[in-house]
Amino acid sequence: MSHLLSIDSLSRDDIDHLMRVATRMEPIAQRRKITRVLEGAVLGNLFFEASTRTRVSFHAAFSRLGGSVCDTTGFTFSSMAKGESLYDTSRVMSGYCDAIVMRHPDQGSVAEFAAATHVPVINAGDGPGEHPSQALLDFYTIDKEFTQQGKTLRDAHVLMTGDLKYGRTVHSLIKLLARYAPMRITLVAPPGLEMPHHLIERVSRQGLTVEVRESLAGDFSDVDVVYTTRIQKERFTAEMSEGFNLSRDFTVDRAFLDSRCNASTIVMHPLPRDSRPEANDLDVDLNGDPRLAIFRQTDNGIPVRMAIFATLLKVEDRVEQDLRDVPWYVPPTVGVDDTRF
Repeated sequence: MSHLLSIDSLSRDDIDHLMRVATRMEPIAQRRKITRVLEGAVLGNLFFEASTRTRVSFHAAFSRLGGSVCDTTGFTFSSMAKGESLYDTSRVMSGYCDAIVMRHPDQGSVAEFAAATHVPVINAGDGPGEHPSQALLDFYTIDKEFTQQGKTLRDAHVLMTGDLKYGRTVHSLIKLLARYAPMRITLVAPPGLEMPHHLIERVSRQGLTVEVRESLAGDFSDVDVVYTTRIQKERFTAEMSEGFNLSRDFTVDRAFLDSRCNASTIVMHPLPRDSRPEANDLDVDLNGDPRLAIFRQTDNGIPVRMAIFATLLKVEDRVEQDLRDVPWYVPPTVGVDDTRF
């Protein structure tokens, strides 16, 4: 690995390696151990599109490996507002930083940025394109949840619903899951927000069984994972925005889970979820339900992103030799309704 720009750049062996390294990072991510293996290294965290969770997650992951982080957010405070090219920005930032994480609203922009440097670049989202680190942490979450339930990935059934057109997380995730076929994928999206056909054709050729449904009505009792996404209205054209209204027919809530799924179905969401009632996103009535894995999912982002940094900077085999105990108080759980940390 020299960069992480797309799931396409990862083989199944690469993914398995990152999953093993992430598991070794758990004691550090869970604040039981400290390492300074990246002490002296500097991360450039370049976010030219709104983000809280992903930006802070990358920042925290690099910091827990002992590195330091330089953040920049938005175009307004960037030299790009003065007309600087991606090439120039890349060349300049590469002289300052040992690794760069970048989010940009234009698809393909992060790859263009990475082409100008030998410093490792991680794609944190390029418009409606991809979000490979999110797919990796989603896969890590699914594997952990399945292990706890005594399930295997083979022949698993995953329901993806919500905005499958502009939701870059599902684009990366469906590509990753195709590496572990055979597996069943059911796609349910509001009209106009369907998964791109070329992706469906591609993963079908790779061995995934893909079914497209028009609504969440019907029986989903054999679904192992419900992966739902927020409607990306910020990416709509003016024509799409006019009159668009998402009905509750596409909402994942407790009633849907209780009546149409099963007791072991886990619910995932890349976040942020729009909690306003009119948004009809993943319903807050599932808060506290053990099937809701969204906060375990975000917690898993830290060891996975630590694994990405350690692998790209080639220190993954030195981490365990550099561990010491945490000296400060760490609570046994993170949130009031969480499982043990």
